[in-house]
Amino acid sequence: MKDVTWQEFEQILQKLGEHRSAKIAYDHYTLKIMIPVPEHEILKQIIGDLIKALLEDLDVDVYPLGSATFKNPSMKQTIKPDSCFYLANEVEVREN
Repeated sequence: MKDVTWQEFEQILQKLGEHRSAKIAYDHYTLKIMIPVPEHEILKQIIGDLIKALLEDLDVDVYPLGSATFKNPSMKQTIKPDSCFYLANEVEVREN
């Protein structure tokens, strides 16, 4: 969807709620809504498990955060990764 304001985007997110299966991204007035297919979810799980195993083997502390939505209203953008992991600077990232 094009020409969606940041306020409209926030309203859509609020109406859909946090526990939705759709992935929603916003980039400079463009709203994208994606529904992951089973093959995508399987690969996401395999890749996430590989990352966790590698980090455990390397003895690296990790803070898995899942598919959190990161918003930047000043840049008019969001990202919602399938999975994300904090390896360093977790406190700084969480506070911003």
